[in-house]
Amino acid sequence: MGRARLRDLGIVLGHWPPGPRNALTDVPGVLVGHATVVRDAPRVARTGVTVIVPRGGALASRWFAGFESFNGNGEVTGLLWVAESGLLTTPIAITNTQDVGTVRDALSALLLEADPAARFVLPVAAETYDGWLSDMRARHVGRAEVEAALRAATDGPVAEGNVGGGTGMICHEFKGGIGTASRRVTTRSGAYTVGALVQANYGHRRLLRVDGVPVGREIDDARVPSAWGAPRHEAGSIIAVLATDAPLLPGQCARLARRATVGLARVGGVGHDGSGDVFVAFATGNEVPGDAPGPATVRMLPNAQLDPLFEGAAEAVEEAIVNALTAAETATGFQGRVAYALPLDALRAVMARYAPRGGSSVD
Repeated sequence: MGRARLRDLGIVLGHWPPGPRNALTDVPGVLVGHATVVRDAPRVARTGVTVIVPRGGALASRWFAGFESFNGNGEVTGLLWVAESGLLTTPIAITNTQDVGTVRDALSALLLEADPAARFVLPVAAETYDGWLSDMRARHVGRAEVEAALRAATDGPVAEGNVGGGTGMICHEFKGGIGTASRRVTTRSGAYTVGALVQANYGHRRLLRVDGVPVGREIDDARVPSAWGAPRHEAGSIIAVLATDAPLLPGQCARLARRATVGLARVGGVGHDGSGDVFVAFATGNEVPGDAPGPATVRMLPNAQLDPLFEGAAEAVEEAIVNALTAAETATGFQGRVAYALPLDALRAVMARYAPRGGSSVD
């Protein structure tokens, strides 16, 4: 069976319906682009960069934002300013651990060149470790790749699996990478979209669940070898970016980001000591002015109406992680190591076997 998204397999997660693309780009104005680096010489590269542009191609924008560090063994640059100002003012880039600094510097240079009047920029650049499949010390990702990802950014369907920053990533000991999903939720104030994009590079096989079904125990390393060569005591990290068109204030964005933890837990992530699990959320429901001459007027949803957004965020992150697994393809990389893809026929068979006992819906 070829690679597919979870819903293409007839497996449906959650209560709220997805947006038309079932992607982060269902939030109006949000763009996603990838640059993928795959080569064997002069040094092995299985890596790349993924960018999220919050406002329709404009590199500089101001949106209310917040974040959650579930476990902080990782790096996301620029978050101190997000915490201080409550604003996301740059695109978000996601890459590998060794290149997070070069990607941050590339974003900084591009932003300053685009706006000569800017006093400073503090770009948000995030990382997870791809050194098992990629010769990460070679520093494969720089300005050219960031520019390429920005040029490729679109509000259309989002490529998943072995693309962009997710090219060399491993999830629950299967091949992992980029995944995305969205939910359309209804509050008393109206309908809003919540989208999620993840770079999934974490987790033990034995903990993997899909809609509560213990898929990792059923498709264990005796059936499909662990991508690490053998089960490990600690395994990797996850970056999640959430966006919504709801009018949220910074503290509410931080609360939304915190709900990514629920989606992660449903799939089997627990925030191990060696894991960098960081979640960023931004809201486009207010256009935040810059140096305005007087007080600005902004809107907010009452806190009592946030529950559907919290549910949508958890569901979108959960499905985005599984989409990363179902889209990713088996990859061979550094020193001949192999990361095997989650077998989709076996996944469907496991889900169907559990369905009569109250598990996932499988068409």
